[in-house]
Amino acid sequence: MYATVRNYGQSDLVAQLRQHEDAVKSLMGTVPGFQAYYIVETADGGAVSVTVCDDQAGADESNSVAAGWIRDNLAGASIPAPTISAGEVAFSVTS
Repeated sequence: MYATVRNYGQSDLVAQLRQHEDAVKSLMGTVPGFQAYYIVETADGGAVSVTVCDDQAGADESNSVAAGWIRDNLAGASIPAPTISAGEVAFSVTS
């Protein structure tokens, strides 16, 4: 598994994505090897997204898909370019 974490800092992203939840779910599901997507609203009003895919190619594609969707659908919103961190998932714990 490979994960990519996009940190958007303080922005309107979480509020915007809540309004477009179905579209985001559909979009992320098109990414090859997609496994999971999470959007986190931090205590300071920031936004962090996490995408997990089978491999790096899928995770890289998710970065491109996310950027394109934001550009095409949220052009008027105050959303900075994210800081991206990515890597192999060392291990995971689920219930």
